[in-house]
Amino acid sequence: MAVDGRSRIGEVEDELRGRPLTWLVTGAAGFIGSNLVERLLKLGQRVVGLDNFATGRQENLLGLGGAEGASRFRFVVGDICDPDACLDALAGVDVVLHQAALGSVPRSIADPLASHRANVSGFLTLLLAARDAGVRRFVYAASSSSYGDHPGLPKVEDHSGRPLSPYAVTKYMGELYAGVFHRVYGMETVGLRYFNVFGRRQDPEGPYAAVIPRWVGNLLEGRPCRINGDGENSRDFCYIDNVLQANLLAATVTDSQALGRVYNVACGQRTTLNELFALIRETVARHRPEVRDARPEHGPPAPGDVHHSLADLTRIRGELGYEPTFDVRAGLRRAVNWYAARWATASATAGEAVHTPEALAAWARGGAQPAAGVRN
Repeated sequence: MAVDGRSRIGEVEDELRGRPLTWLVTGAAGFIGSNLVERLLKLGQRVVGLDNFATGRQENLLGLGGAEGASRFRFVVGDICDPDACLDALAGVDVVLHQAALGSVPRSIADPLASHRANVSGFLTLLLAARDAGVRRFVYAASSSSYGDHPGLPKVEDHSGRPLSPYAVTKYMGELYAGVFHRVYGMETVGLRYFNVFGRRQDPEGPYAAVIPRWVGNLLEGRPCRINGDGENSRDFCYIDNVLQANLLAATVTDSQALGRVYNVACGQRTTLNELFALIRETVARHRPEVRDARPEHGPPAPGDVHHSLADLTRIRGELGYEPTFDVRAGLRRAVNWYAARWATASATAGEAVHTPEALAAWARGGAQPAAGVRN
């Protein structure tokens, strides 16, 4: 399913083209952040990106808005835990889209202090700086992990259980701080609880890679895929373009009743890991026919994992006008095509340019294409 969905988002995009704003995207070199930067530049907006490259990839920033878009993009190399870096990035900003975080439940179990620093201390530092800078709207990435062990399906925003991981605790604390800043300081905050986002630029490598890019990468490379548990755990997988839509709607909603609230962002469809593997295998097989008979390996369930997740979209549909434009199958086709194109050209990129954060920052301020090192 790929639907038109222009009822509200089309109006918002037309309004933004006619009335450009200045936006700060934190985590701009990351998966979701770089996609937001790209969409905003294509809409003629002025964009500031902030990232410390802890998990972001430098190449995600290159060429996002073309030569014309580069003149409207300023990049700040910095950490959201640094008040000075936040204030620098916030100068003249109308809207914040806060995506910077240390993701991954396993990462938070291995190092809860690092997750707390980035996701709680960093969140509060940025929130304070945005308040002091007079930012009009603060939209932030929340997480479906906040529902914890609540057994109800679908997940409704006002009903949650006990968190199952340090990561879940940190993301819920962000919601609490945003709600307090709305009530105490009058800040226009809107939280978006993401459900298992996937799509282009999501990193398939590393120990904390998300399941979809990891399995796509493994199948393209001829490596086995591993399912933790029996594969009957289910998730509400959400393609990146749906998330971009939700951010733009949250950033522009005029109904004051929508402020200080959180919204589920998902497809409203439940897919088991066994079903997901079959869908990915079917889609990758269009590029590598030999994977049609691939079978997954199974291991023990992962600690901190929720069993089932499915979003109720009633609130975000009714209050923001959100309508997912890609279901899992349509999103996977686009995502796999993107990964397959990169895989097909991987042998040609040995020795490709690797740009330093400082050089990228100079380029993003309108300088020349940055000098580079070499990836071996």
